This record gives sequence, structure tokens and C-alpha cells, in this order.
Amino acid sequence: MLVSNGAVRVLSVHQRHRSEETVLESPTYPPLAAEDVAAQEDHVRTIFDILSGEQEADLLLHNLHIVDVHTESVCPGSLLVYRQRIIALNPDESIVRVREVFDGEGLYAIPGLIDSHLHFESQLAHPAAFGEAIVPSGTTTVFGETLDFASAAGDEAVEAVQTLFADHEKLPYRLYAFAPGKKTSTDVTEAMLKMDPVIGLGELAHLSYMTGNAEDFRKAALGRANSGFVNCHWGVTALPDMLLNYLPAIGVDNNHDVWNEDDIEKSVRYGLNTQIKFGVGSPEVIRTMLRAIVKRRWPAENFQLCADNISVDRVLRQGHLDWVISLAIEMGMPPIKAIKMGTLYAARSFHKDRDLGSLSPGRFADIVLTDSLAKINPRYVFKGGELVARDRKLLNRVGIDYSSLAKQPKPGLADLAPEQLDLTPSEISPEGDQAKVLLFDVYGRGHLKFAQEIWVPFRDGRIVPEHEGVRLNRIAVVQRYADGERHIVTGLFKGVSIDRGAVSTFWPAPSAYFVSVGSESAEMCANLKQLDTLVGGCLVTEEGEQKACLPLEFYGVMADMDLAELVDATRSVDAALEKLGNHNEGEPVVNKLLTLFISLDRFGFMK
Repeated sequence: MLVSNGAVRVLSVHQRHRSEETVLESPTYPPLAAEDVAAQEDHVRTIFDILSGEQEADLLLHNLHIVDVHTESVCPGSLLVYRQRIIALNPDESIVRVREVFDGEGLYAIPGLIDSHLHFESQLAHPAAFGEAIVPSGTTTVFGETLDFASAAGDEAVEAVQTLFADHEKLPYRLYAFAPGKKTSTDVTEAMLKMDPVIGLGELAHLSYMTGNAEDFRKAALGRANSGFVNCHWGVTALPDMLLNYLPAIGVDNNHDVWNEDDIEKSVRYGLNTQIKFGVGSPEVIRTMLRAIVKRRWPAENFQLCADNISVDRVLRQGHLDWVISLAIEMGMPPIKAIKMGTLYAARSFHKDRDLGSLSPGRFADIVLTDSLAKINPRYVFKGGELVARDRKLLNRVGIDYSSLAKQPKPGLADLAPEQLDLTPSEISPEGDQAKVLLFDVYGRGHLKFAQEIWVPFRDGRIVPEHEGVRLNRIAVVQRYADGERHIVTGLFKGVSIDRGAVSTFWPAPSAYFVSVGSESAEMCANLKQLDTLVGGCLVTEEGEQKACLPLEFYGVMADMDLAELVDATRSVDAALEKLGNHNEGEPVVNKLLTLFISLDRFGFMK
């Protein structure tokens, strides 16, 4: 029965079935090419001959303790590898012939770790540099979002993404990507859905689909028609319960928008594969979520692990998925169940468990050898049977040239004046001794308010930047390219505390804005004008003199640097800010500041 404009129209059973067939009917596949069948026949015969001892396999890894994620057990054994895949579990070594034998030293063999949701732009590293950080930690597969990179590239989005992923098979990890579900045009989304290694539609914007946004409908339709996989920001903290049905009802697979126990419970109840993120927010967020899973004894099969946004510096200091799996075990989760959240359950959520997630015949030989299951310590990391990392060092850097993505600066702040950055109150108290201003919190996403109005002291016609006895810096959110009157938002800021000088960052997606933090308008303005001469990045100044700089030459969102250069640049920013009075913990300041733009956009502070 259909309802339209108050009228009820009843469909017959035959009509309903025909209507459903329009949506669900299986596609028609072209006939198999004879050469494809011949190649496959040659392959299966070769596998048979290897297992019969008639032909050589590529690699035998023996003297292992193999973690079986299917039975949740550990047994001694060996693995036989041919053409990147495991073809035998515990082969008969008396007959097997191999080109290479690797002694596993009695270590535990676990599947390569899988990051189920990561924004490629958030760590500021291009794919090869990022691999230098994550692969030695045992991560061999990434499911990556590209929406900010594509949005930043604008009219060049399709060509830019093609360049970024052109040589992805050379990377020391497997990359599966998603077309943007937001921040780009539907044309860009449609074009990217046809690319390799794109497998589906990236996260949708709940704040626009809740209003019935036509572009969101179109992108969701494109995702369903082209691949079927759709990720989401579910919006549990922003939407009424009725609208929370929408995304799972249209077939969305995965949700990473959870921050606490209540969020997790609701996400699981609505049938979403729920991704527990550890790379954003305060360090306590991941502990809060893992604590809830252990306390409530929710089945681990509901969950996957993801960084979402993380810096390469943090990966080097703390680890990647290996760290969060170890943390889950420390908090009381059985080791193999914790490992499965970062392997089998991640692969299964994308219907990739016939290729990834376990050490079983037919799967890729993506293998991590660790000396402990209580605390994951990757001693050796294999991708497709090739040893790519040993003792937390990548063995061979990947020589992919991304330099063609570098752009020329397009300054836009020539007319910016210091007084435009002055902090002005939205309201003065009747007594005239207090002023109402905005307070922004770098850790305010998901578990505290990101932006809230507060009362602060007001003396001699001036705002005193102090709240609850704590002196705060000022923040200015500045539109780079003025559209008529330049859009600027000012307030106070929790997250960086400098006694003097200024620090500014830039982010172009979905629109070009700067954030500047400091105490004096003149210093903040001078800093912004220096940063404006770059494509993008982060800049620290004192009395107008540059103290540290991280340039982001690739559309303002990625650095044209290898891992060591990028880490040196981000740490130089922290070191310069420390000399100006800031004390930083966790993520580098540049990464903390750049995460602000996510919420600035989401909550309407950017045009």
C-alpha cells in the first residue's frame, strides 16, 4: 500500500513483486572470456600440483604458533604461500617444494591488522609516507576515506584522486577506498565510484540528509547502484530516533559515529557494524568505549577497530591497531576476541573475509608475527607473503612520486586587518561586569560541547579572556577568500595555551578557512598573512617572526614529505609552541587544530 498526498493506493501482489524486482533484480553478467577461464584453469591445476609436491610454492613459514580466529584457538604449525595467498595450513613438509623458507621462531602468527575507517587527509601524510608509520605496527589493510582531499581539489578532484591512488598496489599495505558521501558534487562521487581501489560510498552527512537533501539521496543511490557499500556518520547525538532508522533502512553497512556506551548500544541494536575509533578526541574516549564493551559483555562480532583521524607521530609513539588491541586485552577482553575486532570482523563487515582477516587457505598471506598475545608486538609483518617490516621498521621505502599534486599558493588575506580579529561580546550583563562569548574546545567533539556560550569578566570596556579561573587564548576562524564581507568568527579556546605569539592552521574542505590562536589581534593577523603565502599548513610566530612551519603543498591537506620529514615538521611546531608556554599531550598540536575544522563545518561556523 502506498500513500501519496493523503490518498491510499493499493498494489496487487503481482505489482508489489514487480516493484521489488526493479530494485533487487540481479544484474546480467557478460559471458566469461575464454582466456580468463584458461588462466583460472592453469591456476587451479598449479595449486593441485604444489599440494602434491610436483611444483614449487613461493614461501613456507614454519615454526609458528598460529592463531585460528575461527575456533579461537592457538596451535603449532606452518603456512604455505603461493602468489600472495595462503594455499595450505600445516602442509606436509616432507613433500612440499618451496623457493623460500622462513623460520617463525615459535612466534604467534596473527592475521594482518585492518583499519576499518581512516581519513587519508587527517594524518597529513601521502599514502606512501603513511605506510612507513602503520605497516611496522602490523597494519596491512586500510579502508580509507578521501572526501576532504577530493573536496580540497575542487574541479581537479577526479584527476587528483586518480594520481593519489595510481600506484596503490606498490604500497606495503592493501588499500580500499571510498567515494565521498559529502563535501563534493555528485559528479565527483559518481566518477570515483568507478575507480580502483574504490569499493563504495564514504560517510554521509547526517545533518543534511535529515533535511531531505537531494544530493544526499543521489549519492546514496549511486553507492547502492555501483557497489552497495555505504559508510555513515549516523548522527546518534543529533537526530531524533525516527530518523536514525533511515541509514540502516537504505542498507548502510558501517557506523563509526559512537562516543560512549549509549551510542554503542543504539548502533548495535540498529544492526550497524560499529567501528570503535581510537584516533580522535581525548585519550579517554577509546577507554570509555572499550570499557563499555567489556562491562556489557557485548559480542565482539559487532565491532571493528578504526583510527578515523590519527597522526603519524602518534602511531610512531604509541602504535596503531596493535596498541588498541593490546589496550582492549588490558581492559579484560580475551586476546583472540580483541584480535578479531581488528582482523576477521573488520574484513567481514566489508564482505572481504574470503580475502582477509584470517590465516586460512585462499586468504592473502598478510601475516603478523608477535612474541605475545597479551600485548601485540609485531616482530615481522608480511603483505602477500612478502616480508615488509621487521622490529617496527619498514624494510623498503616505497618510491612513489606524488609531486605532481603540489599546487601554487593562492593568497586571499591581503585586506585582512587586525581589528577584524578582535574578540567582541554577543551580550553584556546588566551590571556591565560580564560579557558573553563563544568558547571552543579542541576536545569538544562527541563527548563535551565543541562550542558553547559562556560568561567571562568584562572590565574597562574589554573582555578578560578567563573562565573558571583559567586564562584562555583567543581563537579566530577566518574565511580565506572573501565573498562580499569576510566571514570571521571569534571566541576563546581550550586546547592550546601560549603566553605570547600565535599559531595558525588552514583547511580548504569544504571551504577555505584559517584558524588562528593567540592573545593579540596584531600578532594573529601577521601570522595569518604569512600562512596565506603557502598553499596550506601550520605556522608558529612570535613578534611576527616565523618559529616553525609545516607546509601542506597537496591542495592544502597533505605534505610532500616522507615520514621522517613530516614528523620533524610536526614536532618542530610543538617545540616552538612549548617555548611560547604551551604544554601538549597526545596528538601533535597541528593535528589537534586541524580536527577543529570538522566541527566548525558540522556546526555551522564555516560558510
